[in-house]
Amino acid sequence: MEKGDANEQYDDDGRVRRTGTLLSASAHIITAVIGSGVLSLAWCFGQLGWVAGTASLIIFAVITWFTCILLSDCYRSPDPINGTRNYNYMQAVKANLGGLQYKFCGVAQYGILIGATIGYTITSAISMAAIKRSNCFHKHGHHTGCHTLNNSYLSIFAVIEIVLSQIPNFHKLSIISIVATIMSFTYATIGIGLSIAKISEGGHSTTSLTGIPVAKDMPSAEKMWSTFSAIGNIAFAYSFCPVLLEIQASPHPSDTLKSSPPENKVMKRASTVGVSASTLFYMLCGTLGYAAFGNDAPGNYLTGFGFYEPFWLIDFGNLCIVIHLIGAYQVFVQPIFAFVENWSNEKLPRNKFVVKEYSLGKLKISIFRLIWRSTYVVLATLVAMIFPFFNSFLGLIGAATFWPLTVYFPIEMYISHAKIPKNSFTWIWLKVLSFSCLIVSLVAAAGSVRGLIVSVETFKLFHSMS
Repeated sequence: MEKGDANEQYDDDGRVRRTGTLLSASAHIITAVIGSGVLSLAWCFGQLGWVAGTASLIIFAVITWFTCILLSDCYRSPDPINGTRNYNYMQAVKANLGGLQYKFCGVAQYGILIGATIGYTITSAISMAAIKRSNCFHKHGHHTGCHTLNNSYLSIFAVIEIVLSQIPNFHKLSIISIVATIMSFTYATIGIGLSIAKISEGGHSTTSLTGIPVAKDMPSAEKMWSTFSAIGNIAFAYSFCPVLLEIQASPHPSDTLKSSPPENKVMKRASTVGVSASTLFYMLCGTLGYAAFGNDAPGNYLTGFGFYEPFWLIDFGNLCIVIHLIGAYQVFVQPIFAFVENWSNEKLPRNKFVVKEYSLGKLKISIFRLIWRSTYVVLATLVAMIFPFFNSFLGLIGAATFWPLTVYFPIEMYISHAKIPKNSFTWIWLKVLSFSCLIVSLVAAAGSVRGLIVSVETFKLFHSMS
């Protein structure tokens, strides 16, 4: 047991007393949810239509909210109020499910982190190219092609990340979270505002209850695959569940829930507030974007040029995306760096190449760290150059994240934690929910992989154009 031995300055685990509240936890959840996933929601509605698009957003929101409620009780083990704290998602899995599941969770989590860094590289380069195209359209007219190769922008992003990757604990700087929050809300709000302006202009964007109709240029098989990929994109928009425990256990006292009232109860209320607010925001992005563009909604509504003017606002929106993802990339890549470096130090404790550091002013430089981190960024960028396809890649990440990390582990941990009897009604329906979500993830992954394959067939290697 942990509780009961704290004093005024420190919590029961010896760390500085946490001061986070329902308000701060709700804000962190909203920040974690709202990100680049909003950019594809209008396209998702174009594939799914009003009925399935709206229903999908609501269903994913309810499932995410429910599993967050289950996960909130796993912050402490074995007792949800007085037990030992689990400081991150993988630690909770290990405490509740044991070593084998812990390894499976590690593979899933690190796989998602790698996928996210590649996806952020793609998205940032597309937004950089969109700024140049927006200025070109403004200068030369909307009927000019203004196409540009993305490789130079991918390279620029890679250079920035190589530099930032050498800064110790860069991802822990509180300013990163603040800037990310401001940027994500800014570009999402710009998208909503531009959609409203386009709707108010009039015109007749074609929308329907079922999305793009089956026709000669949209065979039924193609419609099915696009629908699956759209489901993956929506799943990506809700892929925040794995960071819930980190919100409860952040190393920053003001970011972390205080222990009274009990953290699990506050986090359940915060999950309700955060998911509800985020879903409302997503509904606005998806429905207004679909109403503005109809079935022709672009895959990314700030770079697909459904909007041309005001060009400076489109430029600013895309700049916000780039700034947000520069910081977000580090948040996702630093755990990968730490894992490899800790493993190397453990296996090769006397190898000077691995362990030796050189002082450069106040900065400590490791040749191993410099080479390894730079190599990772370069390899991730090369993959982004080979597969520079925004919607298919987002859909694949969403599909791969949703079932294992948002559904399977929270349900399995809850069953173990709450000692739910096998074959009881609760046990059966939780298993059915998990299996149903697995099927959804598999079809979404299949649609996204198929989209990648089709795109690659017509794609000239290292010649991605925006």
